[in-house]
Amino acid sequence: MKAYKEPSMYLDFESSEIQEIVAEFKNDSLSDVEKAKAIYLKIRDGWRYNPYTISMDRSKYKASNIAQQEEGHCVDKAILLIACLRAVDIPARLRLAKVTNHIAVERLMERFGTNVLTPHGMVDVYIDNKWVKATPAFNKELCELVHVAPLEFDGENDSVFQEFNTEGQQFMEYLEDYGYFDDVPLDFMMENLKTNYPKVFRDDDGIVEYRF
Repeated sequence: MKAYKEPSMYLDFESSEIQEIVAEFKNDSLSDVEKAKAIYLKIRDGWRYNPYTISMDRSKYKASNIAQQEEGHCVDKAILLIACLRAVDIPARLRLAKVTNHIAVERLMERFGTNVLTPHGMVDVYIDNKWVKATPAFNKELCELVHVAPLEFDGENDSVFQEFNTEGQQFMEYLEDYGYFDDVPLDFMMENLKTNYPKVFRDDDGIVEYRF
């Protein structure tokens, strides 16, 4: 369990940026469930979801850098949530998966050539002697635009994805679970992106470029 509470280069929760986010939750009157729920909502709605903010710069995946942005993709927001949870002594780890998005996919198809998103980032949170899943990716405003109920997290049950929108149309589908990680597996993530989106990356003499 110790590995899921420690800082790292990416999960740098001792930084001033992360400490500022969690300052209001360092309150002994709050239970771990209450802290986790409140921090989840702050990350979900405080940073807009943007799946096109992928960077090859390792420093961009540091929680302290993500905290200074106004938006991020699912892995960015998962990293930020993990760092904030660890900052209040709640064990948390990154979980990655492959998913299909069925709604508002026109831009995805244009950019990626597919409606499959990978790796998709979630968070495993350890509360009350069990692991539960939380997915802070989609902010409330975005959900309203695509007619999907915002994904809630109660600290007791898995909160993974919205399968259908409010009109009964399929929204998301999980294809593959890559498992969990105690730190950000950036090498795995980059190889995954290159494999699944070959039109997006060019690899010349070992130099990989991101090209949209």
